Amino acid sequence: MPPRRIYLDHAASTPVDPAVLRAMLPFFDRNFGNPGSLHSFGQAAQAALGSARERMAALLGADFREIIFTGSATEANNLALRGAVLGSKVKNPKVLVSAVEHESVLAAARELKNAGAEVVEIPVDREGRVDPATVRAALDRRTVLVSVMYANNELGTLQPIAEIARICYERGILFHTDAVQGVGKIPINVVADGIDLMSLSGHKIYGPKGVGALYVAPRKPPIRLNPLLQGGGHERSFRSGTLNVAGIVGFAKALELCMVELEAESQRLSDLRDFMIGRIEEKIGGATLNGPRKNRLPNNINFSFEGIRSDDLLLKMPEIAISTGSACSSGDPEPSYVIRAITTDEDRVQSAIRIGLGRWTTRHDVEKAVECLVRAISEIRPEESGSGKRKTATK
Repeated sequence: MPPRRIYLDHAASTPVDPAVLRAMLPFFDRNFGNPGSLHSFGQAAQAALGSARERMAALLGADFREIIFTGSATEANNLALRGAVLGSKVKNPKVLVSAVEHESVLAAARELKNAGAEVVEIPVDREGRVDPATVRAALDRRTVLVSVMYANNELGTLQPIAEIARICYERGILFHTDAVQGVGKIPINVVADGIDLMSLSGHKIYGPKGVGALYVAPRKPPIRLNPLLQGGGHERSFRSGTLNVAGIVGFAKALELCMVELEAESQRLSDLRDFMIGRIEEKIGGATLNGPRKNRLPNNINFSFEGIRSDDLLLKMPEIAISTGSACSSGDPEPSYVIRAITTDEDRVQSAIRIGLGRWTTRHDVEKAVECLVRAISEIRPEESGSGKRKTATK
């Protein structure tokens, strides 16, 4: 019998929670109507959408009219950046993005640059953190938007979002945050944080794939977003296209489940995270923790191992699901640009792995994964087997 596989890649995607699946199922067969239709089937679907929108908004500190549903967080990020900049009346607009943003944000920024906008990448420190003072210094009268992700998808670094948002607000500049990794794991309130635009994803919080959302704050004058899609004027004309009713219902249920258990689950995952970090550093020489020890996502771990290529390491551990970086860039043979942003050590860049703990991860899973790491690394560097000769680094 093959060994039981252990899934430790929850930053890439999460399994759908059984309660989420149960909430979705009626909208595939019984309540299948188009929410744009006036008959009873359509109105039932529309009512489900309205309920999901209201519940999600309340959990984020928003109003239901401020939630725009999309097909993914990638679409939400593109709508936020491209929509806001192309919808502005500023000549030669300027956009600020952090150097460790998700590829969908960086790609959208590149498209804007090709269209004539100035794009400035804000550097990060050795833990992947953006300095608000650096953001402030880069702003000018042409700056339309600043985009800094709430929590990094590879390093787990939590950014000073409220402080950066306040700086932008004082200058009348829109602030966007990709909160895909943070929502459902740490407390987020769009009003308290001063966020103008915020992107979300269903499949990172035990909901379905194929559904995302963009929060749009009620500013005066209203935030102008050029739509990416033309059609029937759905979602206040921000996003045309028949809505994924089942996915949205599941998205709302998934967010509710996360919020109900947020404090307890965050503590459980933080304890597991710290336990695993400690075991790795105790048992594996030449291990460097990437990202901060504190002020990081409760479920995130990222390590580099001296003299090890990350893809070789993953091939040695087929029973453990971890990754070398963002799943959205997994087809790219190039090492992580996020790790490159925090170090010039090429060995550290080439050897980085990301571990994402989740709702059903146990202490036994963590212990088994560490055993597999120790075995695989000793096979790659057999002269180190059991010796622990290599010095363990922490930064």
